[in-house]
Amino acid sequence: MEQYEPDRLSGAQLAAIQRSLTSGRGALTRRSLMRATGFGALTAGGLAALTGCGIPAAKKADGQAPASTDHSAKEKVLNFSNWTEYMDVSDDKKHRPTLDAFTKRTGVQVKYTEDINDNVEFFGKIKPQLAGGQDIGRDLIVVTDWLAGRLIRFGWAQKLNASALPHAFANLSAPFRTPDWDPGRAYSYPWTGIPAVIAYNSKATGGRTVDSVTQLLDDPSLKGRVGFLTEMRDTVGMTLLDMGKDPAKFTDADYDAAIGRLQKGVDKKQIRRFTGNDYTGDLDKGDLAACVAWGGDVTQLQSDNPDIKYAIPAAGYMLSSDNLLVPAKARHQANAERLIDYYYEPAVAAQLAAYINYVCPVDGVRDELSRIDPKLAENTLILPDKAMAAKAHSFRSLSSEEETKYEEKFAKLIGA
Repeated sequence: MEQYEPDRLSGAQLAAIQRSLTSGRGALTRRSLMRATGFGALTAGGLAALTGCGIPAAKKADGQAPASTDHSAKEKVLNFSNWTEYMDVSDDKKHRPTLDAFTKRTGVQVKYTEDINDNVEFFGKIKPQLAGGQDIGRDLIVVTDWLAGRLIRFGWAQKLNASALPHAFANLSAPFRTPDWDPGRAYSYPWTGIPAVIAYNSKATGGRTVDSVTQLLDDPSLKGRVGFLTEMRDTVGMTLLDMGKDPAKFTDADYDAAIGRLQKGVDKKQIRRFTGNDYTGDLDKGDLAACVAWGGDVTQLQSDNPDIKYAIPAAGYMLSSDNLLVPAKARHQANAERLIDYYYEPAVAAQLAAYINYVCPVDGVRDELSRIDPKLAENTLILPDKAMAAKAHSFRSLSSEEETKYEEKFAKLIGA
């Protein structure tokens, strides 16, 4: 039998994962700081899973998931795995209001488990069963862009029934509709979005606005007080945008030009350092006057420090997402689709967004969210307005060869 080894990781890719673990988004916790959207914490088991271990493929030749029998009509249950603190909870911590309302409406009992701590570790748990064509005991999971694309590519996600998702199809926000790893959202729908923007401390800038990568790299008044992220897709993506290049379509030459531009910022000591989540303390104190930042951090920092501001560059910003998928061989796909569609009803989406405070991927929730908290409804890091939504960009999917090459160059730039 042919052995299957999905995308072995190079040394550069492993180094990028370690950066995510120690100082990047993989090191952050939800609601206090921005949660990991990259590789996440790296365990020995998770690393082995990603690098492949000769498990035969379960996917068919056409890339579709293996056939699955749906038991939803007779079994009114749903097994849902998610990240921690990614679901609304009552004040007494004993109930999950939106899930409880779903069960009351549909009769479907949801077994909700917060057992996803990072993408790599979770992939390590489910990969052997998926590769063997087995049910993983979960009907719905939430994973980040790169892992969602990987599962779809391997044939380990069920294609969704579009007719069962009228609210999701109608209300999905434009910036999330056509990721290159799932065009038209045939297999997935976003649970939430995560933006990378420019943040600055207005006290440290003397009241001046900072709103472009050009300003970060060339403004002499910011020299030595500028930060960029150790997450390659965010830092290089923002730089590509500033150079007039599309992160969804860039070439090797474009990438090299972006790295070269950042290198000049390092050489002339404009850039203080490349950081993971630890930029938040420096920005709060003013040691960093301005930096590329994750939107969730900004919302948290602003609650305590009115000097923290953010800007959406005219050139655009980077946006990634966490996504709902039905794994191959799931027993209750129809029940899972009912839940996906339920969370795309504006009133339900607003209730969830009010609790988790991430970018809501559902159109039409502003009035509903305003009834809950008018300030949240005006926060464009939760509900981007049309102008902001139009500036969202995604980093294109990379082949293993490309990722190795690009991470090596980025590691050299940041001194990793």
